[in-house]
Amino acid sequence: MKIVIAPDSFKGSLTAKQAADAIHTGLKRVFPDADYEIVPMADGGEGTVQSLVDATQGSFRQASVLNPLGETVSAEYGLLGDQQTAVIEMAAASGIQFVNDETKNPLVTTTYGTGQLMLDAMHHGAREIIIGIGGSATTDGGQGMAEALGVKFLDATGNPISRGGGGLADLATIDVSGVDPLVAQTKVRIASDVTNPLVGSTGSAAVFGPQKGATPEMVKVLDGNLAHYAAVIKTTLGKDLADFPGAGAAGGLGAGLLAFTDSNMEKGVEIVVRETHLKERAANADYAFTGEGAIDFQTQYGKTPMGTAQAVKAASPHVKVIGVAGNVGAGIDQLYDLGIDAIFGILPGIVDLPTAIATGQENLARTAENIARVIK
Repeated sequence: MKIVIAPDSFKGSLTAKQAADAIHTGLKRVFPDADYEIVPMADGGEGTVQSLVDATQGSFRQASVLNPLGETVSAEYGLLGDQQTAVIEMAAASGIQFVNDETKNPLVTTTYGTGQLMLDAMHHGAREIIIGIGGSATTDGGQGMAEALGVKFLDATGNPISRGGGGLADLATIDVSGVDPLVAQTKVRIASDVTNPLVGSTGSAAVFGPQKGATPEMVKVLDGNLAHYAAVIKTTLGKDLADFPGAGAAGGLGAGLLAFTDSNMEKGVEIVVRETHLKERAANADYAFTGEGAIDFQTQYGKTPMGTAQAVKAASPHVKVIGVAGNVGAGIDQLYDLGIDAIFGILPGIVDLPTAIATGQENLARTAENIARVIK
């Protein structure tokens, strides 16, 4: 019997690898001689670096960068096992966790640190960068990121504009002559499931700005500034990004990456499936276990359990896919027609959240063992 174990992290409780190991522990109590493929997974969001480093026997690097407020911090990214592919979560340098109710202000917060992480990876041998762009504190259109790579953003007098979404109002010209040569040699793969355009009623400022501290008045300013920014990019580089699907992700970082790097947007889970060789490892599998902290109607929209299920079914059409979760929410019936064959909650009874988080490992192992007993 061949069993694939490919869960995402259980947020706040277990990393994807720890979750996979717990499932493995439970299954081995019933099937000690089964052939196991253990593949920690993610969907491009939080935990993607950890999962891909674990899955490829890669390593971590620390770099000194600027956070969204311009303060120096240490941020981590991963180098995959091939040592030529870096995986970065933009939130590690430019995430919402660096600001609070008093300091969050998308008019001034910057993605400069994200660009510093990318440049550090390039100078340590990476010629491909996978970048997850969720959880940002910024609405600067990726201007800060591009500045860190060597792009100059100048006002009408030829002076640099200020960083942050507010500074874009002063943008007159963009000078790419000083971009680090390694940027042109590096392929960037943007892991994002967001399809919002850069500007407009469904754009970056309107939809995501308020959670980053933007008042209604600030949203109007930011949206206008991003529209101006897009117009200057179109004039300078010939790239029309204002309405491009996904350009509004992470405060417009999607647009900045598309404008100033050799990049393309992909679904996060599909990148992880490819990098972990999940389909190849799932060949001839009999069962596959996946899961994350919660499985509900949203799971069908690019979440790890659904991406995993579809990948292993493509490799082995007859495989039975079993989902496990700390919380099983509404709307799971839809998932049974999309690739997941059964879904199980792992909690033994009614418990508070801290207890559920603290006992995740034993609950997951016990649930896997009991599912295996049913299979047996």
